[in-house]
Amino acid sequence: MPTPPSSSARFWPPAALWVFLGPALLLVVVFFVFPILLTGIISLTSLDYRLQWEMVGLANFLALWQDTLIPRVLLNTGVYVFTTLLLCHLGLGLVLALCTAMLPARPAAFFRLIWLLPRFTPSVVYILLWRLLLDPTDYGLLNRLRAALGAAPVDLLTQYPWSVIVLVNGLTGASLGLIIFTAAIESIPRDVLRAARVDGATTAQLVWRIILPLLRWPVMFVTMYQTLSLLASFEAILLLTNGGPFYATEVWTLYAYHQAFTFSAFGYGCAMTCVLVLLGSAVSCLYWRLFRFSTQMPVSPIENG
Repeated sequence: MPTPPSSSARFWPPAALWVFLGPALLLVVVFFVFPILLTGIISLTSLDYRLQWEMVGLANFLALWQDTLIPRVLLNTGVYVFTTLLLCHLGLGLVLALCTAMLPARPAAFFRLIWLLPRFTPSVVYILLWRLLLDPTDYGLLNRLRAALGAAPVDLLTQYPWSVIVLVNGLTGASLGLIIFTAAIESIPRDVLRAARVDGATTAQLVWRIILPLLRWPVMFVTMYQTLSLLASFEAILLLTNGGPFYATEVWTLYAYHQAFTFSAFGYGCAMTCVLVLLGSAVSCLYWRLFRFSTQMPVSPIENG
């Protein structure tokens, strides 16, 4: 009778596998670990556009407490992250997944393909198309349509910047939720849904009492992943409003970008990046406790012995 593998053999791969893991680990060290260490070192210096620096210790971090724009930037970041997450990445993604799951296979697949096209498009091209549509001058497609209808031109990027940002970012972000939620819905046994129908369950009851409870883990994953992704993203805001008008849409990562590459305060920008890493770690720990991953995680057959 073969001897069961020891506990160390279950968690540590054989020595031969390190040959295959080596290239991936090298890439992780070069493109992730080393940049993090370099960012931490620069945050302790006064590096400027001349690439001259001296060690200043925690001066850049202490300067954050004296920056009067930090409270507004934090508020903008919270509005951006949680509004886009709840309305689009979770809400719209779940609605799209539920709607397409009720369609025939071919129309549903075609609809998902069309919805995924913006995600396949380079983000700069995608956002510049939105700028062409929303251009405040008479050359904007939206204002041309309004002029044809006899209405006055409108500048949505100035009057409603957050609505535009959430819409532009949310339409592409919802596609991830669409894929994950659709896969989870399709994995639900059809017999369970048919039995509920036989028992007289309506479509609303089917969704609320059967489908949504079975989507707990996909919802948890999308919530955590997209929260961290939104905390680190700023390219849509940079290309749409550049943080304006008057810092109304300036989020944390965009403010750090401006400090480093507009005002050449590289040390201060890196200090803000380090704070963002700590903020993301705190959010991850909060989600870990809130969703109780450690108590709800399924046990593997190996651990069951």
